[in-house]
Amino acid sequence: MKDQKGTVIYVGKAKSLKKRVQTYFQNSAAHPQKIKKMVANIHDFDVLHTDTEFEAFLLECKLIKEMKPLFNKKMKSHLSYSYIAIKMDGPFRKITITSEKSEDGDTIYFGPYTSPIYVKKAIENFKEYFEINCLQPLKGSPCLNYPLGKCNGLCLGGSRVEEYNRIVEKFISFLKGSDAEILDEIQKKMNHASEEFQFEEAAKYRNYMKSFSILMYKENIIQFTGGNKNIVVLEWINDRTLKVFLIRGHKVVFSKEYHPEKFNRLSEEIRENIFHSFQGSEIRKSVVIGKEELDEAQIIYSYLNGGNARYIIIPEEWLDGSESEKLDASIDQLLNG
Repeated sequence: MKDQKGTVIYVGKAKSLKKRVQTYFQNSAAHPQKIKKMVANIHDFDVLHTDTEFEAFLLECKLIKEMKPLFNKKMKSHLSYSYIAIKMDGPFRKITITSEKSEDGDTIYFGPYTSPIYVKKAIENFKEYFEINCLQPLKGSPCLNYPLGKCNGLCLGGSRVEEYNRIVEKFISFLKGSDAEILDEIQKKMNHASEEFQFEEAAKYRNYMKSFSILMYKENIIQFTGGNKNIVVLEWINDRTLKVFLIRGHKVVFSKEYHPEKFNRLSEEIRENIFHSFQGSEIRKSVVIGKEELDEAQIIYSYLNGGNARYIIIPEEWLDGSESEKLDASIDQLLNG
């Protein structure tokens, strides 16, 4: 959407453009002030067509980052993104929230996360659930939370410090995806509370589940796309058209439509494009998913797990040509699956 000067003021996407645009101009009295102001400044439209919803998400993301339209908030600024930082040196593990990573080798970082509010709440819930919300660590006398049962006694020192550190290590394993027992445990407690008609207690456990699950989902995104996997994706656009994407980490490095008349050599062509697209030295560089890459990473991860497409992951060792039979079998399975 453009204003009278031709400046792009909003970028959006829609399966039905007519319906989407109508919503802006109908029932305008019920619109929030922001939408009313945007509509009042619309002078012209540019329309870009994509073959798939996935491509629409990526294009929207790209244009918002490039143009920074006035009425787009998401993807335009990464200032609000945050990391969980766990400082591992010293007598006890310190959990904080930070907007930037440092080169400190004694600190473990998780994220970035798009909502500092969710992260803050998740850490509060973690400390509350495990009763480690100590107000004055290693003070030598009980803090105000200790008699309330909210602190395990980190303030007192001694063996309580080791207990506290073990709990934080459990949290680290959870964020790394190697320990899902926390969610299983909370789920059981929530179910038990519901069965006993303790609905306030059940609601509390439900909130724990929600905040912890959000953290785990974000970490799954970062670990999956940050692994720089070589991904071959296939999606049917309609009964007669197939689209193939080759994805490396958080980037689409190749895409092409195929029609029935070309299906007879589709497997061979995909194989050729895999070697051509995934073997470049530049594309095979390790990429760390940070604030600038997170939006694309989320779009790709959601797409691959959304059910509209099928995909396979090509191991690095297959790209040297020594595992051609395995590669061919995987491509055929993808096409015929």
